[in-house]
Amino acid sequence: MLDSPMSNKLHLTLACGDYESIRALKEGTVKPDGIELTVLTDMTSDIRHWRMIRNHEFDIAELSMSNYLMAKYIGLPFAAIPVFLHRRFRHGFIFLNAAKNIRKPADLVGKKVGLRNFQATANLWIRGILEHEYQLPHRSIQWFKQDEEEVEWTPPSDLNIQRVAAGENVEQMLVEGELDALIHPELIQPVLNKDQRVSRLFPTYRELEIEYFKRTGIFPIMHTTAIKQEVVERYPWVPINLMQAFEDSKKFAYKRMENPRIVPLAWFRHFLEEQEEILGADPWAYGLGPSNRKNLETLMQYSQEQGLLGRKIVLDDLFINTAAHS
Repeated sequence: MLDSPMSNKLHLTLACGDYESIRALKEGTVKPDGIELTVLTDMTSDIRHWRMIRNHEFDIAELSMSNYLMAKYIGLPFAAIPVFLHRRFRHGFIFLNAAKNIRKPADLVGKKVGLRNFQATANLWIRGILEHEYQLPHRSIQWFKQDEEEVEWTPPSDLNIQRVAAGENVEQMLVEGELDALIHPELIQPVLNKDQRVSRLFPTYRELEIEYFKRTGIFPIMHTTAIKQEVVERYPWVPINLMQAFEDSKKFAYKRMENPRIVPLAWFRHFLEEQEEILGADPWAYGLGPSNRKNLETLMQYSQEQGLLGRKIVLDDLFINTAAHS
């Protein structure tokens, strides 16, 4: 965070994913009023989250929603604006060892299930969906995690969770049958390689996700946009100006996506129109409207139930009031 004497603007760093929705910010087509923004996109989500949570390296960062809830609960010096750069449906990210004869969620009771870490927002959503939609208690599973958690945390005593040996990889452990299943934020390499030893719990995941959205209205929020508390306190105008810039950048993205030449997919326009028909005109809505409130309240409920969040936090206390941007 620097005052820029050359431009009379505040110089801030933003670390986030390389999304179409932030292209205009990154390229400078959209400029936040009074801010000279350096946009850093060349890092994976887990590295970005760790560097923000543990080292406070960036002025602004796209951050795991689960991590942010926990950070606020334990009093880490972050605030946030309701800009949700990443969402994803999660039914398709439960992977199985195909030889284990697992056909339905109930078959996972007592099984060994791997994950990169327990706190990841994707994993939080998956466990919550399995518990509430399919009556699979998360405490009925043996959890095996690969990585250290971003936020320091002591698991509940009745949670069966352990760390795999140093150097072990949960994807390979799944392939070799050491794990029965794996939940993961991304498509795992064996699936990308079409390895027949790995399958999905829900092969028709897309249909299930569409039905889930139509019934619940939830397109799961994965990440929010966190700001160092010291930036907010010293420059209270920054969050509102950033909020407007993110909105403007997203509008540029939507406009750009109207051109079917942008994406090298033969039926791109068909899929874009299909998405709009199912999810509406602005699936990546920012702000705290009714749909996003339900989304976030559901995630907080799951976080409490799974022993990550010690108490419910008032939703409006999580985000800076940016109503003046609209």
